[in-house]
Amino acid sequence: MFIGAQVSLYPLCDRFAEVILAAVAALDPYRDRLRIETDDISTLLVGPPENLFPAMQDLFVAPARTGVHTVLQATVSRGCPGEPDDPVCRSPVLERQPAADADRAIAEALERLPGDLVETGVSAAAQIALYPLGTTEHMADIGACIGFLRRSGAYDRPKNFCTRLRADAGRVFPVMAQAFLGFGAGHGHAVLTATVSANSPSGAV
Repeated sequence: MFIGAQVSLYPLCDRFAEVILAAVAALDPYRDRLRIETDDISTLLVGPPENLFPAMQDLFVAPARTGVHTVLQATVSRGCPGEPDDPVCRSPVLERQPAADADRAIAEALERLPGDLVETGVSAAAQIALYPLGTTEHMADIGACIGFLRRSGAYDRPKNFCTRLRADAGRVFPVMAQAFLGFGAGHGHAVLTATVSANSPSGAV
């Protein structure tokens, strides 16, 4: 399987280049566990989800902790039929059997949330959308995912085309991970889009 994310970081301040370069250093501990490629638009992270989502969290939290208005935009994909399998992506997390029904899928995703989530001190707002592809059951999977989000401890409210989350970043990113992994066929093609923001001058709207 191939699993990865295209991630772009936007610190909204005059010294954005300095902030971005400093934030990218937060990815250094993951360089032996993820394939990381950066260009002038985004950073590609390829690897297993247990490393992928913590790396995105650390990339986001590093500048957000300084008080800078920080936005992270990510497109996360697994099982794309146009991508070759990559050994770096192998993970027992991807070997789960599909749940028998929506209620069981929600319960299993809640069970997989770490019980010892560590707060980062960064209050994050996010809007996410899950796209299970290559299946006629996509609306059932999306509905179950929304059911999980409502019970995840990070749910804020529905929005057009997405669901809004608000919590400490240390909860938002693990919730995003389970939304991405817990719904749709385990080896099926699925995409999650996410925009995460902290320290916005407009506050919650």
